[in-house]
Amino acid sequence: MERGKMAELESLETAAEHERILREIESTDTACIGPTLRSVYDGEEHGRFMEKLEARIRNHDREIEKMCNFHYQGFVDSITELLKVRGEAQKLKNQVTDTNRKLQNEGKELIIAMEELKQCRLQQRNISATVDKLTLCLPVLEMYSKLREQMKSKRHYPALKTLEHLEHTYLPQVSHYRFCKIMVDNIPKLREEIKEVSMSDLKDFLESIRKHSDKIGETAMKQDCRYNQWKIIAKIFFSLLLSPNIKAQQQRNLDNIVSQHPRISGGKKSKKEVCASSDVEVKNTSPMSEQDSGILDVEDEDEDEEVPGAQDLVDFSPVYRCLHIYSVLGARETFENYYRKQRRKQARLVLQPPSNMHETLDGYRKYFNQIVGFFVVEDHILHTTQGLVNRAYIDELWEMALSKTIAALRTHSSYCSDPSLVLDLKNLIVLFADTLQGYGFPVNQLFDMLLEIQDQYSETLLKKWSGVFRNILDSDNYSPIPVTNEEVYKKIVGQFPFQDAELEKQPFPKKFPFSEFVPKVYNQIKEFIYACLKFSEDLHLSSTEVDDMIRKSTNLLLTRMLSNCLQNVIKRKNVGLTELVQIIINTTHLEKSCKFLEEFITNITNVLPETVHTTKLYGTTTFKDARHAAEEEIYTNLNQKIDQFLQLADYDWMAMEPGSKASDYLVDLIGFLRSTFAVFTHLPGKVAQTACMSACKHLSTSLMQLLLEAEVRQLTLGALQQFNLDVEECEQFARSGPVPGFQGDTLQLAFIDLRQLLDLFIQWDWSTYLADYGQPTCKYLRVNPTTALILLEKMRDTSRKNSVFAQFRKNERDKQKLIDTVAKQLRSLINSHHS
Repeated sequence: MERGKMAELESLETAAEHERILREIESTDTACIGPTLRSVYDGEEHGRFMEKLEARIRNHDREIEKMCNFHYQGFVDSITELLKVRGEAQKLKNQVTDTNRKLQNEGKELIIAMEELKQCRLQQRNISATVDKLTLCLPVLEMYSKLREQMKSKRHYPALKTLEHLEHTYLPQVSHYRFCKIMVDNIPKLREEIKEVSMSDLKDFLESIRKHSDKIGETAMKQDCRYNQWKIIAKIFFSLLLSPNIKAQQQRNLDNIVSQHPRISGGKKSKKEVCASSDVEVKNTSPMSEQDSGILDVEDEDEDEEVPGAQDLVDFSPVYRCLHIYSVLGARETFENYYRKQRRKQARLVLQPPSNMHETLDGYRKYFNQIVGFFVVEDHILHTTQGLVNRAYIDELWEMALSKTIAALRTHSSYCSDPSLVLDLKNLIVLFADTLQGYGFPVNQLFDMLLEIQDQYSETLLKKWSGVFRNILDSDNYSPIPVTNEEVYKKIVGQFPFQDAELEKQPFPKKFPFSEFVPKVYNQIKEFIYACLKFSEDLHLSSTEVDDMIRKSTNLLLTRMLSNCLQNVIKRKNVGLTELVQIIINTTHLEKSCKFLEEFITNITNVLPETVHTTKLYGTTTFKDARHAAEEEIYTNLNQKIDQFLQLADYDWMAMEPGSKASDYLVDLIGFLRSTFAVFTHLPGKVAQTACMSACKHLSTSLMQLLLEAEVRQLTLGALQQFNLDVEECEQFARSGPVPGFQGDTLQLAFIDLRQLLDLFIQWDWSTYLADYGQPTCKYLRVNPTTALILLEKMRDTSRKNSVFAQFRKNERDKQKLIDTVAKQLRSLINSHHS
């Protein structure tokens, strides 16, 4: 039911639609009927519409027929007119056909031309389109060609810039072309290639500066050296202007510097100025050129030309290029870490000193050059790049370098035994420190270490000067210096501060009281002071510190080296009395010269001796000790000579009668003593008197020992009287005053023990001796009862065998009893004394 209603509704809608279409066909212009007819064919009721259309046509035909029947006559007239028009139309048709034929014949060429024109226009349009496309593609191809050319010529940073422009500016405009897609695919490979090649250049650069660090450092230190020489010359020059008295050391330094460097170029350029002026310029250089290797050739540079800055020797463009390339590629951190890691490794290699560095100065110089070269490069990198290295990184490397350098110097400098090498090393260290300080590195620890090396330098100087002193003392003739003319006299006075009005008045030839070693030793002490002063230069020490250092070193020279050398000369076995006397004279004059050494040190340090904490020179003590040792050696030597003469003594202890004169050996001994003491004229009075007194005492003691020695078991009165003659000869020598200055019989008192002992026995005055023994006024106060008993026992044994008292034979028993009684009393005195 419902289905039937729906079909009925659909048929009504279709009929209404067909009616609408028919009305539209009737009312619409024929040219616009197409869309209407299309709607009929698009529908599914085509048949029904045709039926409707046929029915509508039939209706219209009927209406036309009705109308024609109503207007028939008019129709006939119209047909007649149409027939007339038909003829005219036929004529017109023929004319049109003829005209068309003619037109077609005439238009063939035009059509051909038009076709050609059409083809040309098409080609022109294609060409124009092609030109437009090529206009877009050619810059891409040109940029790519430029990129390949830059890659080929190793201009990596420009290549990277070109690649960036190509990728972001040009390729997007022609991205639909296949070759562009190939280029886009190659871009990551090209970037990686640029990274690898630039890293390879950086590795070559790092290897090159590692090998040439010593050349870079040498140039930097040479530059700093010339700058320091100008400062030294200026400093000495102004000091000479300000001081009316030209100081010898300053004048010597100035002469040395000027003579060694007749032309000093001011080639020192401020480090910061160099860094500021070194703009980051990427040089388009060949990959195999020296610029890319990092080192420029300066071997052919004339020595007189201005020394180039250290940075002028190095082309840092490989570093800059690589840094920029990695920055552009977003891998700057990777590059920074790699660069720092490699430079740390190189720093450790540079800081490893060669095992034989201590043998020559060149070993130290190369070591320092490498370190300076390393840090000059790093300082330049710090100031010309932003963040590749930072101050913390540089400070860390410097702390490591400083500790390792100081440790190496302490180790290797300890092997140096040549003071010249130590001094050169100190100057090299100062230059090393000043150079690096100029680049902003703290070097206080290096100067502190130089104070340690200063102690070692002093020790090497002391050893060297010890040899110098030994040679001077060994080669000296220990004779007063003879002068034959005024020129020689002034020369010696100029070498040694000596003034003697009496000597100046004497005519030539004349002699100085001292021998040649006095001016030589004095000048060598001054040379030692100069050598000490040389080490203190450029150490940034105050005048007081320099003065204290020089005085302490000089004191060590005097108290250790010179004193030991003098003691060794004095203690030599073959040294004679004449030499010892001359040594005493020499040391006396050297002692007097100590005040001039004090003045000399004051002049070169400008520190007055009265300044608080100023160290005093111990020269006076040194020379006094040497003089005392020489005096003691004179005493010992004299005693040894006396002992040698006494060994020649040949007494006949059993002689019944004495000789007529003193023994020959004693006469010779007295003659030797007279000639010896005659040489003592230049000695201080007390020394000569002490020597003479010591000799006489030793002679007296030796004679006493000779008389009492155990081998002499018996002696006669005749032998004792002969011995008395010898003692009288000694007393006569003492009374003759061999050395002036003794008061009264002071020298004779040296023989008082012998004199009283001999008088006691020869005069046989035992009653007086025994009665007065122990009293201050005793005649034989110096006779010891033990000594008297020993001598009495020897005479008693002789009396028993040979009757010593032969002239008293009648009273022989009484005498023997007397001897026994005296001996008993002497033993009693000895026992009471011991108790």
